[in-house]
Amino acid sequence: MYSYEDNDDCSLISVMNSELQNAQRELLNAHQATHQVRLRYSSDDLARFARREVLRKSAETASALNDFYSALEKKIPQSASAPKPQLSSAQMADAVRYVSNYLREQRDHYLPASQPLSEGMKARMWPYFSPALLEHVRFVELHGKRIAAPGFYDEARALGFDNLPPVTHMESLTFLDVVVFNQMQRERCLFHALVHAVQFQILGLERYSELFVQSFVKTQAHFNVPLEAHAFSLESKFMRPSIERFSVEEQVLRWVREGRYKASPSLR
Repeated sequence: MYSYEDNDDCSLISVMNSELQNAQRELLNAHQATHQVRLRYSSDDLARFARREVLRKSAETASALNDFYSALEKKIPQSASAPKPQLSSAQMADAVRYVSNYLREQRDHYLPASQPLSEGMKARMWPYFSPALLEHVRFVELHGKRIAAPGFYDEARALGFDNLPPVTHMESLTFLDVVVFNQMQRERCLFHALVHAVQFQILGLERYSELFVQSFVKTQAHFNVPLEAHAFSLESKFMRPSIERFSVEEQVLRWVREGRYKASPSLR
């Protein structure tokens, strides 16, 4: 084990922090994947039916990571502990504008290379989404490329927001009516992306951006933002073995009426 007390080479410290940041991104991805599993299945079902060796190894890994980071946390000087970042009204308005512009710009960027949903995609999705939406939405699959992180991320990190949505590692992003897949599209992922397309359709770009930014500042995690949490919740219903038909548009309209996109909801 190397100790930086034995060496004053600042480049080594830079490498250490870069590796730590990469580890943090992987942990966030694992957190998001676990969150999806938690939404879909009860703990009792996981304990009874999950492959025991996979479940046991996952639990052991999570426990070991918790022990490691908990021990590190105790060694962090109190002065290094910063409060959660907050935004002034002006900064909040700027953030909403940045997000709105980014979504619009990416939509316009990917639109020329996009294609309509295939008849097979529409046939699988039509019980949940209106034919008009399925005809209108287009998609792009990136092969060997990734969606670039927004340019305003550096400014957001400077304000203390480290837990930003991992755009380049997410399976897909919905830019209004254009869905971009970082990987080959899958049925589950397509459904999730189309939920966001419905949210954009009903809320509009500006309102969607405003709700997302306000909730992200409050929750500090994008998968706890109600817009995202609702998409995960409906995706979970879609993936259940038993056939359960429902209208995503009606579900989104209900959440709008009940004001549930304004604060972290209890999923049901």
